[in-house]
Amino acid sequence: MSTTTDTEVVHVVRGEVDHGSPVAYGRAGSAFTAPALDLDRLVRPRTEPGPAFHVPVAEIVDLLVETGEALKADREGLLAEALDRMVRVSPLPAEVLERAYAVLWRSFQRPGLYAQIDHELGGADVLDGWREVRLPDNRTAATRAFPPRLVHIIAGNAPGVAAMSVVRGALTKGVNLLKLPSNDLFTATAILRTMAAVAPGHPVVRSFSAVYWRGGDETVESVLFRPQFFDKLVAWGGEATIRGALRYVGPGFELVSFDPKTSISLIGREAFESPETLARAADAGATDATFFNQQACVASRFQFVEGSWADADRYAALLCERLGTAREFSSADGPRVTTALREEIDVLRSLTPDYRVWGGYDGRGLVIRSPEPVDFHPDGKMVNVIPVAELSETVAYAGVATQTVGVYPSIRKAELRDALACAGVQRVVSLGGAGGMPPGLSHDGFYPLQRLMRWVNDE
Repeated sequence: MSTTTDTEVVHVVRGEVDHGSPVAYGRAGSAFTAPALDLDRLVRPRTEPGPAFHVPVAEIVDLLVETGEALKADREGLLAEALDRMVRVSPLPAEVLERAYAVLWRSFQRPGLYAQIDHELGGADVLDGWREVRLPDNRTAATRAFPPRLVHIIAGNAPGVAAMSVVRGALTKGVNLLKLPSNDLFTATAILRTMAAVAPGHPVVRSFSAVYWRGGDETVESVLFRPQFFDKLVAWGGEATIRGALRYVGPGFELVSFDPKTSISLIGREAFESPETLARAADAGATDATFFNQQACVASRFQFVEGSWADADRYAALLCERLGTAREFSSADGPRVTTALREEIDVLRSLTPDYRVWGGYDGRGLVIRSPEPVDFHPDGKMVNVIPVAELSETVAYAGVATQTVGVYPSIRKAELRDALACAGVQRVVSLGGAGGMPPGLSHDGFYPLQRLMRWVNDE
């Protein structure tokens, strides 16, 4: 980005584009402007319900479906505009962003929306009114998933996070303030502007604001992050983001945290039954390792191979070949390996046979086979392959920071999933299926819609 005029960030406040006076952010080479914040317009008093509190769920689902169709067609050109600006600032290559934008509409499909409502809340009745429940001693009560007031600190490592946040916020019927991340300043507002074009002035549209401020800015956050304005802070991001959010948590203001995670893969000895099975395993392992060029939490970084060092080397060589293949959500070329990391890997290259390295530093894929996991964070289409005698040994390397574990072959999942869950893992999938979480299932160990709601009883 060469000039601030090239990088104008749009705000949406209460469903309308904000044309406030521009404020400069960033520094040379990454500068942009965004409208000055009017903090009073970003909050709503608790003395009045949010705009969508009494809108039937069926109407909200219809609006989301129409929004998805509008995103698919991009009739207003809003996604094209956002994509053009994203390409200049995102660490993801243009081809990956283009494909990610092309499928944003999938988050707005009717079956997936009702899967979330039905599986996470038990049905729409508890959103539209009070659900009667039978208690012991022939008593009855009623409960309701009441619309919340939410601040979302969204992550920018994949455009789908913005779509997911808008969908969840709309389904809650709540008031939603989205903080735009510095590495994705455009997706959320493009979605909200598209929704506004579909149904101008609709209560759900008026329930959303999406603005930027510097993360950790106390002049903003100390004012907004209060229980008199919001019920919950929905935070995605790294450790610094989550720790910063924790400063404001207290009675009446809860944190719903999508913590930073890493993911791993487990390859059983069955992969070596034939050249075909080995090729399938390596291709699936590469698919999981390169998801959004390894920027996403679901992307595999450590892959454990059940077999000898020679078996692990065969797998590692094939895996490295496939890391350089472009896929739906990855490019052939990833980020180049940093100088500091190159120096560490150069040392490992000299430590054969304990360590072996395939690939180079050009971002097209690099694999390190080692007797135990390396002590640095593989990143940018880099994978660490570790041989193990039995897949059960890998449980020792899983923990609460391990989000997704991909297993090959799928039949081996059943013998491992309880032990992995006990270790802290939140998700076990067939190898190659780490990318994309089906709607209606848990996310990071909880049901998001259930956590976002305010549950109220009539006893």
